[in-house]
Amino acid sequence: MSKITTVLFDYDGTLMDTNEIIIESWQYTFRTLTGKEGEVGKILETFGEPLRATMAKFFPHHDLEEAVDIYRSYQSTFYKKLIQMFPGTPELISQLKERGYKLAIVTSRLRPTTIEGLEKYGLLDKFDYIVTADDTAKHKPDPEPALIALERLNSRPEEAIMVGDSMFDMGCGRNAGTTTVMVNWAMAADAQKEKWQVYPPDYSIDRPEDLFQVIEQIENMQ
Repeated sequence: MSKITTVLFDYDGTLMDTNEIIIESWQYTFRTLTGKEGEVGKILETFGEPLRATMAKFFPHHDLEEAVDIYRSYQSTFYKKLIQMFPGTPELISQLKERGYKLAIVTSRLRPTTIEGLEKYGLLDKFDYIVTADDTAKHKPDPEPALIALERLNSRPEEAIMVGDSMFDMGCGRNAGTTTVMVNWAMAADAQKEKWQVYPPDYSIDRPEDLFQVIEQIENMQ
Protein backbone atom coordinates (compact mmCIF):
# COMPACT_ATOMS: atom_id res chain seq x y z
CA MET A 1 0.00 0.00 0.00
CA SER A 2 1.34 3.41 -0.96
CA LYS A 3 2.09 6.03 1.62
CA ILE A 4 -0.71 8.58 1.85
CA THR A 5 0.50 11.98 0.65
CA THR A 6 -2.72 13.70 -0.40
CA VAL A 7 -6.12 14.43 1.13
CA LEU A 8 -9.03 15.67 -0.98
CA PHE A 9 -11.88 17.27 0.97
CA ASP A 10 -15.45 17.91 0.05
CA TYR A 11 -16.58 21.32 1.32
CA ASP A 12 -20.31 21.36 2.17
CA GLY A 13 -21.19 19.09 5.07
CA THR A 14 -17.61 17.88 5.46
CA LEU A 15 -15.51 20.88 6.46
CA MET A 16 -18.18 23.56 6.47
CA ASP A 17 -21.55 23.26 8.18
CA THR A 18 -23.71 24.70 5.42
CA ASN A 19 -26.75 22.59 6.29
CA GLU A 20 -28.90 25.49 7.45
CA ILE A 21 -28.15 27.79 4.51
CA ILE A 22 -28.67 24.99 1.96
CA ILE A 23 -31.97 23.80 3.44
CA GLU A 24 -33.28 27.34 3.82
CA SER A 25 -32.25 28.18 0.25
CA TRP A 26 -34.19 25.18 -1.00
CA GLN A 27 -37.23 26.03 1.08
CA TYR A 28 -37.20 29.61 -0.19
CA THR A 29 -37.09 28.25 -3.74
CA PHE A 30 -39.92 25.81 -3.06
CA ARG A 31 -42.08 28.53 -1.50
CA THR A 32 -41.41 30.91 -4.38
CA LEU A 33 -42.12 28.39 -7.15
CA THR A 34 -44.78 26.13 -5.59
CA GLY A 35 -46.22 28.04 -2.64
CA LYS A 36 -45.20 25.35 -0.14
CA GLU A 37 -42.03 23.95 1.40
CA GLY A 38 -40.26 20.81 0.25
CA GLU A 39 -39.70 17.62 2.23
CA VAL A 40 -36.47 18.00 4.21
CA GLY A 41 -35.58 14.32 3.85
CA LYS A 42 -35.78 14.55 0.07
CA ILE A 43 -33.62 17.67 0.12
CA LEU A 44 -30.98 15.96 2.26
CA GLU A 45 -30.81 13.05 -0.18
CA THR A 46 -29.58 15.46 -2.84
CA PHE A 47 -26.75 16.94 -0.78
CA GLY A 48 -23.54 16.75 -2.80
CA GLU A 49 -25.32 16.68 -6.16
CA PRO A 50 -24.75 19.54 -8.64
CA LEU A 51 -27.41 22.23 -8.17
CA ARG A 52 -28.84 22.18 -11.70
CA ALA A 53 -29.29 18.41 -11.66
CA THR A 54 -31.34 18.65 -8.46
CA MET A 55 -33.31 21.64 -9.72
CA ALA A 56 -34.33 19.70 -12.83
CA LYS A 57 -35.68 16.89 -10.64
CA PHE A 58 -37.48 19.09 -8.12
CA PHE A 59 -38.94 21.62 -10.57
CA PRO A 60 -39.29 19.91 -13.97
CA HIS A 61 -42.06 22.29 -15.06
CA HIS A 62 -40.25 25.52 -14.20
CA ASP A 63 -37.52 27.39 -16.01
CA LEU A 64 -34.24 25.94 -14.80
CA GLU A 65 -32.25 29.17 -14.79
CA GLU A 66 -35.02 31.03 -12.98
CA ALA A 67 -35.06 28.38 -10.26
CA VAL A 68 -31.26 28.52 -9.92
CA ASP A 69 -31.35 32.32 -9.66
CA ILE A 70 -34.00 32.18 -6.91
CA TYR A 71 -31.92 29.71 -4.91
CA ARG A 72 -28.68 31.64 -5.31
CA SER A 73 -30.27 35.00 -4.51
CA TYR A 74 -31.21 33.67 -1.08
CA GLN A 75 -27.78 32.13 -0.53
CA SER A 76 -25.92 35.28 -1.52
CA THR A 77 -27.87 37.25 1.09
CA PHE A 78 -27.46 34.91 4.07
CA TYR A 79 -24.55 32.59 3.22
CA LYS A 80 -21.66 34.17 5.12
CA LYS A 81 -23.77 34.80 8.21
CA LEU A 82 -25.10 31.24 8.51
CA ILE A 83 -22.09 29.05 7.69
CA GLN A 84 -19.70 27.72 10.31
CA MET A 85 -16.93 25.16 10.48
CA PHE A 86 -17.67 21.79 12.03
CA PRO A 87 -15.88 21.42 15.40
CA GLY A 88 -12.36 20.11 14.95
CA THR A 89 -12.13 20.62 11.20
CA PRO A 90 -9.94 23.77 11.29
CA GLU A 91 -7.53 21.96 13.61
CA LEU A 92 -7.49 18.89 11.34
CA ILE A 93 -6.60 21.00 8.30
CA SER A 94 -3.84 22.82 10.17
CA GLN A 95 -2.34 19.58 11.50
CA LEU A 96 -2.41 17.89 8.11
CA LYS A 97 -0.69 20.90 6.58
CA GLU A 98 1.96 20.95 9.31
CA ARG A 99 2.68 17.26 8.67
CA GLY A 100 3.30 17.93 5.00
CA TYR A 101 0.21 16.48 3.34
CA LYS A 102 -0.97 17.94 0.04
CA LEU A 103 -4.50 19.26 0.50
CA ALA A 104 -7.26 20.10 -1.96
CA ILE A 105 -10.93 21.00 -1.96
CA VAL A 106 -13.11 19.05 -4.41
CA THR A 107 -16.62 20.53 -4.32
CA SER A 108 -19.77 20.87 -6.39
CA ARG A 109 -20.17 24.40 -5.00
CA LEU A 110 -19.26 27.42 -7.13
CA ARG A 111 -15.86 29.03 -6.60
CA PRO A 112 -16.88 32.45 -5.14
CA THR A 113 -18.76 31.08 -2.12
CA THR A 114 -16.19 28.32 -1.57
CA ILE A 115 -13.44 30.92 -1.37
CA GLU A 116 -15.61 33.19 0.79
CA GLY A 117 -16.13 30.46 3.36
CA LEU A 118 -12.47 29.46 3.54
CA GLU A 119 -11.43 33.10 3.86
CA LYS A 120 -13.91 33.64 6.70
CA TYR A 121 -12.05 31.06 8.76
CA GLY A 122 -8.53 31.82 7.53
CA LEU A 123 -8.08 28.48 5.79
CA LEU A 124 -7.68 29.46 2.17
CA ASP A 125 -3.88 29.32 2.24
CA LYS A 126 -3.95 25.80 3.74
CA PHE A 127 -5.12 24.26 0.47
CA ASP A 128 -2.79 23.61 -2.43
CA TYR A 129 -5.57 23.45 -4.98
CA ILE A 130 -9.35 23.96 -5.18
CA VAL A 131 -11.66 22.30 -7.69
CA THR A 132 -15.20 23.70 -7.87
CA ALA A 133 -18.23 23.25 -10.11
CA ASP A 134 -16.82 26.08 -12.24
CA ASP A 135 -13.77 23.98 -13.15
CA THR A 136 -15.28 20.75 -14.44
CA ALA A 137 -17.48 19.61 -17.31
CA LYS A 138 -18.50 16.54 -15.31
CA HIS A 139 -19.40 16.43 -11.63
CA LYS A 140 -19.51 14.00 -8.71
CA PRO A 141 -19.86 11.03 -8.71
CA ASP A 142 -17.87 11.24 -11.95
CA PRO A 143 -14.13 11.03 -11.16
CA GLU A 144 -13.22 14.15 -13.14
CA PRO A 145 -13.16 16.64 -10.20
CA ALA A 146 -10.90 14.40 -8.11
CA LEU A 147 -8.67 13.55 -11.07
CA ILE A 148 -8.17 17.23 -11.84
CA ALA A 149 -7.05 17.84 -8.26
CA LEU A 150 -4.69 14.85 -8.30
CA GLU A 151 -3.15 15.96 -11.58
CA ARG A 152 -2.56 19.49 -10.30
CA LEU A 153 -1.03 18.13 -7.09
CA ASN A 154 1.11 15.61 -9.00
CA SER A 155 -0.38 12.83 -6.85
CA ARG A 156 -1.39 9.28 -7.73
CA PRO A 157 -4.87 8.00 -6.78
CA GLU A 158 -3.41 5.21 -4.66
CA GLU A 159 -1.69 7.73 -2.38
CA ALA A 160 -4.80 9.88 -1.92
CA ILE A 161 -7.89 9.94 0.29
CA MET A 162 -11.22 11.49 -0.62
CA VAL A 163 -13.09 12.72 2.46
CA GLY A 164 -16.78 13.59 2.15
CA ASP A 165 -20.28 13.33 3.57
CA SER A 166 -22.32 12.10 0.62
CA MET A 167 -22.58 9.19 -1.78
CA PHE A 168 -21.57 11.62 -4.52
CA ASP A 169 -18.25 12.24 -2.76
CA MET A 170 -17.68 8.53 -2.23
CA GLY A 171 -18.48 7.83 -5.88
CA CYS A 172 -16.10 10.53 -7.09
CA GLY A 173 -13.25 9.20 -4.97
CA ARG A 174 -13.93 5.53 -5.71
CA ASN A 175 -14.22 6.15 -9.46
CA ALA A 176 -10.95 8.11 -9.37
CA GLY A 177 -9.17 5.25 -7.59
CA THR A 178 -8.65 6.90 -4.20
CA THR A 179 -9.42 5.57 -0.74
CA THR A 180 -12.75 7.00 0.44
CA VAL A 181 -13.66 8.20 3.92
CA MET A 182 -17.21 9.11 4.95
CA VAL A 183 -17.70 11.62 7.77
CA ASN A 184 -20.53 10.82 10.15
CA TRP A 185 -21.15 14.29 11.55
CA ALA A 186 -23.17 15.69 8.64
CA MET A 187 -26.91 15.49 7.96
CA ALA A 188 -26.37 14.00 4.50
CA ALA A 189 -24.50 11.03 5.95
CA ASP A 190 -27.62 9.82 7.78
CA ALA A 191 -30.05 10.78 5.03
CA GLN A 192 -28.13 8.86 2.37
CA LYS A 193 -27.14 5.78 4.38
CA GLU A 194 -29.51 3.49 2.50
CA LYS A 195 -27.86 4.50 -0.77
CA TRP A 196 -24.28 4.00 0.38
CA GLN A 197 -24.23 0.52 -1.14
CA VAL A 198 -23.95 2.22 -4.53
CA TYR A 199 -20.56 3.67 -3.53
CA PRO A 200 -19.70 2.18 -0.13
CA PRO A 201 -16.95 4.10 1.70
CA ASP A 202 -13.72 2.36 2.58
CA TYR A 203 -13.76 3.96 6.03
CA SER A 204 -16.00 6.19 8.11
CA ILE A 205 -15.05 8.55 10.94
CA ASP A 206 -16.99 10.13 13.80
CA ARG A 207 -14.51 12.92 14.61
CA PRO A 208 -12.12 14.90 12.39
CA GLU A 209 -9.07 13.72 14.33
CA ASP A 210 -10.00 10.09 13.55
CA LEU A 211 -8.66 10.65 10.03
CA PHE A 212 -5.12 10.19 11.34
CA GLN A 213 -6.03 6.69 12.55
CA VAL A 214 -7.41 5.89 9.10
CA ILE A 215 -4.19 7.06 7.46
CA GLU A 216 -2.18 4.91 9.88
CA GLN A 217 -4.34 1.86 9.13
CA ILE A 218 -3.95 2.34 5.39
CA GLU A 219 -0.19 2.68 5.60
CA ASN A 220 0.12 -0.35 7.86
CA MET A 221 -1.67 -2.58 5.35
CA GLN A 222 0.61 -4.88 3.41
